Amino acid sequence: MKLVRYGEVGREKPGLVDGAGVLRDLSDYIADITGEALLPESLARLAALDPAELPAVEGSPRLGAPVGGIGKFVCVGLNYSDHAEEAGMPIPTEPVLFMKPTSCIVGPNDDVEIPRGSEKTDWEVELGIIIGKPAKYVAVEDAYAHVAGYCIVNDVSERAFQLERGGQWDKGKGCDTFGPIGPWLVTTDEIPDPHVLDMWLEVDGRRFQSGSTRTMIFSVPFIVSYISQFMSLQPGDIITTGTPPGVGLGHKPPVYLKAGQTMHLFIAGLGEQRQRAVPAR
Repeated sequence: MKLVRYGEVGREKPGLVDGAGVLRDLSDYIADITGEALLPESLARLAALDPAELPAVEGSPRLGAPVGGIGKFVCVGLNYSDHAEEAGMPIPTEPVLFMKPTSCIVGPNDDVEIPRGSEKTDWEVELGIIIGKPAKYVAVEDAYAHVAGYCIVNDVSERAFQLERGGQWDKGKGCDTFGPIGPWLVTTDEIPDPHVLDMWLEVDGRRFQSGSTRTMIFSVPFIVSYISQFMSLQPGDIITTGTPPGVGLGHKPPVYLKAGQTMHLFIAGLGEQRQRAVPAR
């Protein structure tokens, strides 16, 4: 299934996209796509519905993040071998973890704000994992059972804030609008192997990132298991898993996002995102 949330900011409704690409309303069955709706038994009930019997949504409404009420937004840094090489950093022996505040989350096609004082706003196309079952001290071999599905994440970053302002990654990762998610949550049955997905990112039609989840250092089940050793994961939590090479920081000379430019992201099987960069309000 492809689950979505559509409508005005703060008033999103639950829906799904059927096999013909038609947006269908799920409001008669669930109030929102939040933690409880992502439990295995809840997803099974939604999967049993006949999409053709659900009301079609007219027009082209705004899409919000495909999960609401997100409790944690956990991130893995330097998880692609070719990106670590690009950054001139050693291959990590354990996942590098940091957090993005949930206040940064926006829809897949919402504007991204260039923060006040920013000169080094950057892009990162990433595979997102959406948790569907509580996870605490989970073994690697059991980790897939705790995943509801996958989505695209743009881990927008301000490199000066991240790397030149006291060594705290979070301050360069958490500005408002720095977490576009979606367009939809694709359940695991449609993505049998998340480690073979091609991905790319363009800015104003120029392709900067082109890679594949094949070069991930730590796999999806390893990441879920690893994080669950340090914090419990709850349904609706999101883990973003690192980016392939081609970020602005990695170019020589570096290239950074400017107001007025448009980012276009793609991951095979997970759809596309487009965001326009605007000055922070």
